[in-house]
Amino acid sequence: MTTRVEVSRPTPRAPSASAAAEIASPMSEFHQTVLLDEAVEALAIRPDGCYIDATFGRGGHSRKILSQLGPRGRLLSLDRDPQAIASGALLDDPRFTLVHTAFDGMADAAKQVGFDVARVDGVLFDLGLSSPQLDTASRGFSFRFDAPLDMRMDTTRGQTAAAWLAEVDEKTLAEVIKDYGEERFALSIAKKVVAARAERPITTTGEFAALVRACVRTREPGQDAATRTFQAVRIYINQELGQLALTLPQAMNLLKPGGRLVVISFHSLEDRVVKRFMQAGAKPAEPPKGVPLTVAQLPKPALAIVGKPVKAGEAELAINPRARSAIMRVAEKLAA
Repeated sequence: MTTRVEVSRPTPRAPSASAAAEIASPMSEFHQTVLLDEAVEALAIRPDGCYIDATFGRGGHSRKILSQLGPRGRLLSLDRDPQAIASGALLDDPRFTLVHTAFDGMADAAKQVGFDVARVDGVLFDLGLSSPQLDTASRGFSFRFDAPLDMRMDTTRGQTAAAWLAEVDEKTLAEVIKDYGEERFALSIAKKVVAARAERPITTTGEFAALVRACVRTREPGQDAATRTFQAVRIYINQELGQLALTLPQAMNLLKPGGRLVVISFHSLEDRVVKRFMQAGAKPAEPPKGVPLTVAQLPKPALAIVGKPVKAGEAELAINPRARSAIMRVAEKLAA
């Protein structure tokens, strides 16, 4: 995937007609930021520090960070969703810069805005979908609406879910649904999709969800039978796990010693990527075989894991049930 980086200066600009229409809709724009206070507290904000919000969304974490920064502090925020960029363009603050890019454009974006390598004080990731993405039917993320089957986080580029389903082979589709959705009926779903598309294209979320439900014979209590398959296709279309794996090392390189990496995940696959990355960084180096070295002579770990994983409390869950699957992990970069 070729990363496109577009720098948005803090001066407000008028959003596009489609973006303005979404912003004007109360349901599409409302977003309850998950673990807001906990995440920003974990960053240990310094008033004159430099910070990166890798997932601007609707700006909940970014605004909280800015509220704690002094006049010399700086915040770089990223998002690949044009609607999020349109929303963020309305935030007028000279300390703030917004960049339209996928995760793996972080290093390039930081360089463009003048953030030096190993001089950033904190990087925050709030992974997963925002409420506006889920609640806007035209985005095609949710089976609650019968809408175009899009699922792209960046609607200006890339292949839609409908286009991919029209051409993907049965074996690959089954693997995606099984690996990214952990769906045990993946092969049955893939066979059903391939047979159905031979008669007519699968173009809407309603059509796709109905095919999936016809194949899933058992389901978790309270969960729609299409949930796992929709998650799998969305992760694949947006290359979410690959983007995360590519960007975590970039974040590490940008952090200064003592800088914090804070990641909020919403499903086990992305949390596994984060957990393994942090554990590997915090693991002491193994001595080379046959080389007599003392513990003091070995390279030190690159990271220290800070505290235990954090989940939303009962008060937050009462307000925002979507926070129930959130888990936050924190690590601190150590001096070389």
